[in-house]
Amino acid sequence: MILAATERELARIEAQVHRKKTAVPGAAEIGMAVGAVLNKKKMAKRFVVTIGDGHLSWHRRLDQIEAEGRLDGIYVIRTSVPTEHLDAAETVQAYKDLSRVERAFRSLKSVDLDIRPIRHWTADRVRAHVFLCMLAYHAEWHLRQVMAPLLFHDTDLAAAKTERTSPVALTEPSDAVKAKKTTKRSAEGQRVMSFADLMAHLGTLVRNTMRVPARPKHRFTLHPKPTALQQAAFEVLGLDPVRVQ
Repeated sequence: MILAATERELARIEAQVHRKKTAVPGAAEIGMAVGAVLNKKKMAKRFVVTIGDGHLSWHRRLDQIEAEGRLDGIYVIRTSVPTEHLDAAETVQAYKDLSRVERAFRSLKSVDLDIRPIRHWTADRVRAHVFLCMLAYHAEWHLRQVMAPLLFHDTDLAAAKTERTSPVALTEPSDAVKAKKTTKRSAEGQRVMSFADLMAHLGTLVRNTMRVPARPKHRFTLHPKPTALQQAAFEVLGLDPVRVQ
């Protein structure tokens, strides 16, 4: 408990004050030591401390501690959106979805799209750069939704949210995503992986232009056979890998 730990630190300082036989520590010296403890523990508002030359005493602010204890674990979310547009449960969910917004910005800035550094110097080029990055993230978001069966994404997240007893409660992962994380396979037995790994795997499928040494002008296109995972990805996207190449 932080209160007890703070009191132990204050007791240690008090013992040091009384232990000094030669020079009595001044109030400023004691105050610096006490301030370091209270600031570190963030407990200054929960104690009444009396400091003097060679003297230190304290006691808890019991009324304030009890009042804070009654509100412990409670937080309030306020919005300017009318109730008919956003009820209490939807307001809480919108607040919790901020983590998804933060992940999106992290993806834009560094993880996937590297919007920074911006190596442009004119306003038009900077705006074009940011627009293309946003467009790329828009495409990525839709790819993640469509390819969710082949990723570790929870495809039953909406159903899991409806089973919560309260919008504040954590959403438990569905049985489907638990099975995917355990077996590394989808319900259909297909291998699943992260979005970045799937994109890298799809990137190994290339179109080869072949030339015949005996006839230099004769060329033909060789389409490699997709792996089972690549074929499944194209089927989910509704694309023919040969025509895409």
